[in-house]
Amino acid sequence: MTFQELGLKTELLRALNESGYTQPTPIQQQAIPPALKGDDILAGAQTGTGKTAGFTLPLLQRLSTKTLNCGRQQRRPVRALVITPTRELAAQVAESVNTYGKHLSLRSAVIFGGVGINPQISILRRGIDILVATPGRLLDHVEQKNIDLSQVEILVLDEADRMLDMGFIHDIKRILKLLPIKRQNLLFSATFSNEIKTLADGLLNTPTLIEVARRNTAAERVAQTIYRVDQKRKRAILSFLINSKNWRQVLVFTRTKHGANRLAVQLEKDGIKCAAIHGNKSQGARTKALADFKAGSVRVLVATDIAARGLDIDQLPHVVNFELPNVPEDYVHRIGRTGRAGFAGEAISLVCDDETKLLLAIERVLCKRLPQKTLDGFEPLPENRNETRHNVHHPRSNKKLSRGHRTNASNQPARKPNAGPMDKSAKSNRQPVNAKISR
Repeated sequence: MTFQELGLKTELLRALNESGYTQPTPIQQQAIPPALKGDDILAGAQTGTGKTAGFTLPLLQRLSTKTLNCGRQQRRPVRALVITPTRELAAQVAESVNTYGKHLSLRSAVIFGGVGINPQISILRRGIDILVATPGRLLDHVEQKNIDLSQVEILVLDEADRMLDMGFIHDIKRILKLLPIKRQNLLFSATFSNEIKTLADGLLNTPTLIEVARRNTAAERVAQTIYRVDQKRKRAILSFLINSKNWRQVLVFTRTKHGANRLAVQLEKDGIKCAAIHGNKSQGARTKALADFKAGSVRVLVATDIAARGLDIDQLPHVVNFELPNVPEDYVHRIGRTGRAGFAGEAISLVCDDETKLLLAIERVLCKRLPQKTLDGFEPLPENRNETRHNVHHPRSNKKLSRGHRTNASNQPARKPNAGPMDKSAKSNRQPVNAKISR
């Protein structure tokens, strides 16, 4: 099938041809025809499947076909609104709108936090047809009366599952109240949680359901491997893998911003050119780190889940989970950075005993067991394994305890359960981050 067979107009076909795109991906084949008809869509598609073009192309065509007569003194109203969870994803979508719509007379803009608001105000006041925005900054402009959303014809929620994970549900509800009741709605999500189903039920009108990947599954072309290793030796095994296998481009995930900074510093000391990207970094720093990573001047990009959302890196070969995510669905998002657009990829997770429960939760979501390995010289030490706590042998001397020294749990005072190292980060990771990421 070709893009022409999907019913796209000449101007869009010309832009696609100039960009080197000749054949639509499966998500584009399924999403573009109903979107062109004006149907609501609920699409389950992972990052890297071409979903951005799946909604930007029909959006551009529908708006360009129905032109508005605006006088010289009349400002163009926002007719299409695309909401994304992060700055990076917003910038990526805006770039796609500009690329595919360059032969059309439509105006577009992107607004997100982390940069000055005044230049955005100037753009909005001149009038635009298509607005790409993060929730927090969009509401900032609404409160300042810089924007009117009462004439929006098409609403797109991109990576809706991530927006809910980041605590944006209340912002989304506020935005929906500002939109006209009669409109087309396109909802894209990598996973279909119960929260996504609830949102879709209240938002979509008899939608066309599209699922390119199986529900909550990882990318098919990604080889996934678990390396069992002690927590204290994770950085050493990561450096060894990067150097011994001569990896030139590796995206590494940590749970926290502090952990990302610390690991980046440690890898630099190991002689590996590295950069960190997370919500506390300025937009300029994040943009530069990503550009250096894409250009190859930085071999390793250490990122948190939020910062990595929407990263568009062609043919990324390696993703490493330095720490497993607290939310199992986030594993799917992480490894979806590789194995994109038909290319093979590799996802490696460094798992210590404290993360066993997290690994089991991920495997339940994937509906399969992940292959586990140990690396020679980096095997977990016996005294660090959980099962040794219940062994009748002393963990240090390896001598069998005499009968008089054996303990009876029933005679011992109750011990306070150990709080694993992920407990605090789990709490902090789940807080809404509107102010830092999107405002």
